[in-house]
Amino acid sequence: MVGRIVLDTSVLVAGLRTRSGAGNAVLRLIAARRLVPLATPPLFLEYEEVLQRPEQRLAHGLTPAAIEEFLAEFAALVEPVEVHFRWRPQVRDPNHEMVLEAAINGRADAVITYNVADFATAGKRFDIPILRPADVLKKVKR
Repeated sequence: MVGRIVLDTSVLVAGLRTRSGAGNAVLRLIAARRLVPLATPPLFLEYEEVLQRPEQRLAHGLTPAAIEEFLAEFAALVEPVEVHFRWRPQVRDPNHEMVLEAAINGRADAVITYNVADFATAGKRFDIPILRPADVLKKVKR
């Protein structure tokens, strides 16, 4: 069962870009409290920084105030994770290390990402399923 998850930033970005995609459906499951997102402070700061980039604001069409409102609501749903151990390097993209560390230290049920290949080896090593948003939708009981 998928319950406690760590979202790769790509899922947040995609979820805000379109209401019809799997990323948005995952965000709706979080809002309905059917999934519990885990995040470390550095990971949450990355979410904030990426969503506020001019090219992202252009793509998702949200104002800075709307982004802040979304992040405040999302933060209220996040279970904070403290990093007790750093496991670097484990993944091909150094930017994904903090996602994996949140999952390991938070004992996540899964990492949700569109970049499955980047996490595949580390996911096996730490016994953490690496799922695409569409995979999560299949696993979460309606």
